[in-house]
Amino acid sequence: MTDAKGFLKFKRQEIPRREVGQRLQDWAEVDQPPPLSFLQTQSSRCMDCGVAFCQGDHGCPVNNLIPEWNDLVSQNRWKEAAQRLHSTNNFPEFTGRLCPAPCETACVLGVNSEPVNIKALEWGIIDRAFESDWVQPRPAVNSSGRKVAIIGSGPAGLAAAQQLARLGHEVSVFEKTKSLGGLLRYGIPDFKMRKDLIDRRLHQLHKEGVQFHTSVIFGEDLTFAEISTNFDALVLATGAEVPRDLQIPGRELSGIHFAMDYLIDQNQVLSGERSTNSITARDKRVVILGGGDTGSDCLGTALRQGARQVLQFDIHARPPHTRDPKTPWPLWPMKLKSSHAHEEGGLRHWSLSTEEFLGSGQTIERVRTRRLDLGEGEALGGGEFGADLFFEADLVILAMGFSGPLQTLSSAISGLRFSHRGNLVTDQNLMTDIPGVFAGGDNRRGASLIVWAIAEGRNLAEKVDVYLKTNSLKRSAAL
Repeated sequence: MTDAKGFLKFKRQEIPRREVGQRLQDWAEVDQPPPLSFLQTQSSRCMDCGVAFCQGDHGCPVNNLIPEWNDLVSQNRWKEAAQRLHSTNNFPEFTGRLCPAPCETACVLGVNSEPVNIKALEWGIIDRAFESDWVQPRPAVNSSGRKVAIIGSGPAGLAAAQQLARLGHEVSVFEKTKSLGGLLRYGIPDFKMRKDLIDRRLHQLHKEGVQFHTSVIFGEDLTFAEISTNFDALVLATGAEVPRDLQIPGRELSGIHFAMDYLIDQNQVLSGERSTNSITARDKRVVILGGGDTGSDCLGTALRQGARQVLQFDIHARPPHTRDPKTPWPLWPMKLKSSHAHEEGGLRHWSLSTEEFLGSGQTIERVRTRRLDLGEGEALGGGEFGADLFFEADLVILAMGFSGPLQTLSSAISGLRFSHRGNLVTDQNLMTDIPGVFAGGDNRRGASLIVWAIAEGRNLAEKVDVYLKTNSLKRSAAL
């Protein structure tokens, strides 16, 4: 490290953000690119800690070489830092904006101080790399003569495609929607990540030989029999798209929507795929069920659409403001987390179980909830334990997570196995029960972080490459 005492001299700084009043008027990114001086100061906070938990089992799923590129940034050796960053992560511009940074919660400095702002440094390095034209296509020198089909163009599918193409395989990615990127494009609001970043990477992958096919529904427009005839391996990277529902009285009322339907609708309007919103929060009293990142994305979206009021309900008790002793360092901490959307407006209510949707006609008008716990002696919204609380609502968004991949996969490919959680079952090589058919990402792990999807994609490419050296889906299908 250039300054062994940097962590004693400098305090942690956060990524700069646009003012709330300004950002609520548009859909542009809330977080702003970290300045050069910010990045070099923050990189010098990285300690010579000996054992870097930030890149270990409790830190980064892609095993980013965090101390190495922190040190290189502190020395102003940006190109080398970008090379180190890309050696483990195909898309650091995505994770630098969207990852909740488990690396930071595992940072050794976080034992008794604020951790290094690793996420800001990742963002800064990759931005500098693109601005300096250091990010170039890396097509394979030699072709293996093997062909791989990938279903799904989310982060897992794209990471697998890039790695396999660089190994010399002919890769074709099939996507059911009009545009590529999966939920990166359709499920992430523009105020968290602008979509031209996806297009920039897709251009690189195209130059590396990856072929893309959009508006192709696997099992209908493209059958497994066709893939078995034309490809040597198949990768299922379809994500976990089935939303968790809430089957309570009144669920049939209009005005109740899944979070992804709501977010996708807005993203399609912004991209021009749709002329007007089919779901809007304008002038409405909005209730969001679910306290996670997706719920936060819905909150920010509703505020920008001009909602009259937005409430976000969480069934859990409010977490403490500091790390809970039950989740000591370097574990992911149980503590209160607030996103930029929570700075912008809306109210959060904790320890509420939603019991019934009410309406005098066919449209939602009120939500009946039950108080589960007062938490830290504070009942936001009032009410004693077990009491019924009623909230007015014109629009309800269900943001309670996902239960697994679409079961239409089983009709597209006979013989796939699913776990009791609804996820695809694979062996240690990420292969399903069908030889030559691999699965990875959220459809195998369950809904998780983007960094886990990238890690799964890279692992998939490695396992598929080993398989292709001695096997072929075409030969297996012919037996």
